[in-house]
Amino acid sequence: MTQKRTTQKLENLAGPDVLSEITAESILLWPIGAIEQHGPHLPLNVDAVIADAAATAAAEACAGDLDIWLLPLLSVTKSNEHAWAPGTLWLSAETMLAVVKDVGRCAATTAAKRLVFLNAHGGNSALLNVACRELRLAFDLMTFLAHPFVPADQGGASAGHELSMGIHGGHDETSLMLHLRPELVHMDRASRRIPAHLADNKHVRFGGSVTFGWLSDDFGADGHIGDPTTATAEEGKRLFEVAVNQLVEQLHEVAEFRF
Repeated sequence: MTQKRTTQKLENLAGPDVLSEITAESILLWPIGAIEQHGPHLPLNVDAVIADAAATAAAEACAGDLDIWLLPLLSVTKSNEHAWAPGTLWLSAETMLAVVKDVGRCAATTAAKRLVFLNAHGGNSALLNVACRELRLAFDLMTFLAHPFVPADQGGASAGHELSMGIHGGHDETSLMLHLRPELVHMDRASRRIPAHLADNKHVRFGGSVTFGWLSDDFGADGHIGDPTTATAEEGKRLFEVAVNQLVEQLHEVAEFRF
């Protein structure tokens, strides 16, 4: 009988065992999500669910090849583009950067040299890129930023019928939640919300060469930007498997990375 792979969690170690179990070859993998509105059809914890599930699945898939240790999920992050919506929990940029730097300082007390942020919330990306360099400078860690899916407004893919602008609560995220947590999805409330007037812009659009500040209710009171009406659990399963397989490849390259 094949023994089931188990996920190594830093929090499960006894204090003295950190010294023997965490080595210079260990990779600390930190899932980072958000608690924020995702339209009327999805729960607040979409990004947290996806980050945690992807990190756990990738760590399990790498067991036996890589020494990966999961840090506890960071679920409350920089979500102030959704601050208008009751229930959204968010940290200021200054607070989140301070939190990430503090945890990085703690990570640096172990023997591990590699820290990977697995970020499932696009609103965190710019700040986490800053944090990568700050932690590199302050604590001599090798730091990396990965995503289960690169957000469409940051160069990632979006379903074709979303005009490449399914950035929040659209087809992909809804499909993933139908696969991971179907009991939390309200498909009867799903509706299409696409800023089609931006589709013909060459530069100033989601995913274009000119970025712009936006709030999620700038494009409709429901707060989602995409088309969840076509989402399916089958598509969510496929997307999740693609994400995990890619993350496994990325973690193998992180393990071999040298300056």
